[in-house]
Amino acid sequence: MDTKKRTALLSVYNKKDLEIFAKELVALDWQIVSSGGTAKYLKENGIEVVDVADLTGMPAILSHRVATLHPKIHGGLLALDTEEHRSEMQKYNIPWIDMVCVDFYPLKKEIEDMNSTSDSVIEKTDIGGPTMIRAGAKGGRIVICDFEDRLKVIDWLKAGEPEKEKFLKILRAKAEFVVAEYSATSGEYHSDGEYKSIFGVKDYTCAYGENAYQKPAFFYKRNDSNDTLAIEHWKQVGGSPMSYNNLCDLDRMIQTTTHIGAGFEKNLNKIPFIAIGVKHGNPCGAGVSFESEIDALEKMLLGDLRAIFGGMVMLNFPVTEKIAEEVLHKYTGEGKRLLDMVAGPSFTEEAIEILSRKKGKCRLVQNIAIQNAGQNSLDTKERTRCVRGGFLVQPNYIFVPDLMDLAVVKHKAEDFDIKDVILAWAVGSTSNSNTITIVKEGRLCGNGVGQQDRVGASKLAIARADDSFNFMIENNLASDLIQNILDKKNIDLKKATAYSDSFFPFNDAPEILIERGVNTIFTTSGSVNDEMFLELAKNKQINVIMLPDAEARGFYQH
Repeated sequence: MDTKKRTALLSVYNKKDLEIFAKELVALDWQIVSSGGTAKYLKENGIEVVDVADLTGMPAILSHRVATLHPKIHGGLLALDTEEHRSEMQKYNIPWIDMVCVDFYPLKKEIEDMNSTSDSVIEKTDIGGPTMIRAGAKGGRIVICDFEDRLKVIDWLKAGEPEKEKFLKILRAKAEFVVAEYSATSGEYHSDGEYKSIFGVKDYTCAYGENAYQKPAFFYKRNDSNDTLAIEHWKQVGGSPMSYNNLCDLDRMIQTTTHIGAGFEKNLNKIPFIAIGVKHGNPCGAGVSFESEIDALEKMLLGDLRAIFGGMVMLNFPVTEKIAEEVLHKYTGEGKRLLDMVAGPSFTEEAIEILSRKKGKCRLVQNIAIQNAGQNSLDTKERTRCVRGGFLVQPNYIFVPDLMDLAVVKHKAEDFDIKDVILAWAVGSTSNSNTITIVKEGRLCGNGVGQQDRVGASKLAIARADDSFNFMIENNLASDLIQNILDKKNIDLKKATAYSDSFFPFNDAPEILIERGVNTIFTTSGSVNDEMFLELAKNKQINVIMLPDAEARGFYQH
């Protein structure tokens, strides 16, 4: 080896653009040490390589399990630039290694393989790679554990290594993090869930948390997320920076929209135009339509014209100039609707200009993946929730009912609109439990969320529907829809659909719903009084759709 040249140790699984990286190093007068498949790959691409075996004087042994675990490798990575260490390295003919570029066997991929075994996982568990990375990090070397950093390092070298300590510290931190996550993955697998860890990379800094005194607050993205609808993949195209609450609400809106899409796709094999309006995470308006985007949007706005003020909107169709005008001005009289966020698959420049508020108060975010999002768009990652002294872990909210199965219809009095049943379920099962959700003609009428009992939730759903209706009348809004009902004080809920996110323990709540005209109820079974409820449905001639509570309970954000 040439002791006058800087040395880079390359041993990687991901060989994407590796030859470009190596040739750039050679052009900068570096020499390369490598072994096994990496050395073979580099030689095939015309790059001169010093084999690790020639450096250590010992070939790879034990089916290549031991190749780089040798003092001449780790001494070269861990040595300090002191007279004592330099002298000892010279004594044992140990070369100084300036850079280590290593990634690991794909352990997580092997674990997720349905055909994997404990033995196959062990064979895909890297030992030499993490050891070299940690040795290089401790030794203050240039450490590369992510292939996306390779060319960044080349650019840094060519620039004269500016802010060297800061640059190396960033690489060292990533190296330690990646090794820790890798080891934790192995620990979780072999412990059968006895040990659990959460890893994230800081992606966003919020001004503060849920309240102004809760500082600092951050959004951390998963290091391995390939979810196209993940928060990190939403691009902000307008407005001031997203707040902690904005990000929470965005997550909730994604859940509701994807559940609506999944419900329609599973039961009707097609996804409608979807518009939802949200306040504090819970839908206050929702509309679906197979006719037009405007129809879905107008239905959503009519859900609760008061609550949507200062709320957030998500659409599964492009936001054009016409859509933007409807969002801000439809059913507002002479005024203008103020919103904190509008989210959709895309925005035209005109739409961005129309929706923008002073001081950037309306955030505009886009992600093309929300367009036509259906069953495959549901979030399948496990959900965690911090509690005092630890955290809870559970599977995500992925249940979608098969409402076309005739067995779920426990009592049928007349035809019901399956579209209303799907919408009511999707909204109710992504609202804070306990929830009663009322839908009619593709429109959310009232959402009674977060109540301690089903009577209260039923009354609240009806009260919100009536309140919104009266608000329209008092303010002379939506007059094209209510010209003939100005003498009424309550909304017409005849033939509406109600969803309950769990069973009815008594008949008091369903009696309240039926009295107001609801003729279809989707609920679960599990109460000792199920038969009494079904008898009520028979006597009152309403439709009942029922699934077991253990399978279909819709509690959310409990």
